[in-house]
Amino acid sequence: MAINDKIEQIMSTLNEFKATKEQDIEELRVKMLGKKGEVTQLFDEFRNVLPEQKKEFGQRLNALKNAVQERIDSLRESLADSAAGSASSFDLTKPGDKMDLGARHPISITREEIISIFKKFGYSVAEGPEIEDDWHVFGALNFPPEHPARDMQDTFFVCPGGDNPVLLRTHTSSVQVRTMEKMPLPIRVICPGRVFRNEAISARAHCIFHQVEGLYIDKNVSFADLKQAILLFAQEMFGPETKIRLRPSYFPFTEPSAEVDVSCNICHGKGCNICKGTGWLEILGCGMVDPNVLEANGIDSKEYTGFAFGMGIERIAMLKWQVKDLRHYFENDVRFLKEFETVI
Repeated sequence: MAINDKIEQIMSTLNEFKATKEQDIEELRVKMLGKKGEVTQLFDEFRNVLPEQKKEFGQRLNALKNAVQERIDSLRESLADSAAGSASSFDLTKPGDKMDLGARHPISITREEIISIFKKFGYSVAEGPEIEDDWHVFGALNFPPEHPARDMQDTFFVCPGGDNPVLLRTHTSSVQVRTMEKMPLPIRVICPGRVFRNEAISARAHCIFHQVEGLYIDKNVSFADLKQAILLFAQEMFGPETKIRLRPSYFPFTEPSAEVDVSCNICHGKGCNICKGTGWLEILGCGMVDPNVLEANGIDSKEYTGFAFGMGIERIAMLKWQVKDLRHYFENDVRFLKEFETVI
């Protein structure tokens, strides 16, 4: 078939072509302009045209190629306009698709519940920076530079070295120090916040977790006041039948110090796998504020006394909802978080 005839045939096919979807247009492009397309083959045959005819046929082939490309562009534009017209005819009065609503994170739920309980007891909320200096995290809390108690908390240092290194706080006790520095006496605050320790991540430990610490300083504050405050909190959080027990312990910033256990709310003291058969679950540490801490923060320890306590929010949440793996709180697994949609 002569080249002129092939050109006429291609133009006829092009003018008669109809497209209903993008795939039809792409198939036309490949058929005409692909490596083995009809127009491409004509350009390959152009080398066999007589020299005196090359100019004429060259112009016709270029015009053909441009016509094919324009037709493809036109078809695509028409298809897009048709799709837009269909979209604009959508019934806007039809009900929309149901959207899944989010839920509060269990750590946020527990944090707010703890704060709510202590607010009823007259505590206010104090907050402070997560990046702290050595004095507020350790020095003002009776941790001498070479004291072995510093080894209890493996610290992330931001700017190590010097007289007052900068670090990520290992406990929210640093907020208590800032409160004692600035707030007039008496002091009754809780300090919720995120803390950081260089620990291996496991089902029961994480390098990031949340704490709520409390501080009460006034005249004639006693250990009996501390015990009563902890008992009231435990009964508000875990139920009115909850009992507590205090075991002697050690913290550099309190003396005397104690660990607090609550009666297991799963087995009610009979023993189960959650409480490891003991009937008790550890929830927090506490004690009377060491006089050295009071004096370091400008408070007369002969006139004022106080108590402090601290608890891990993840720990309280684990006990409240029987969550056995701490890592669930940080993985943002929607299946896990949906379990808390109905929690008020």
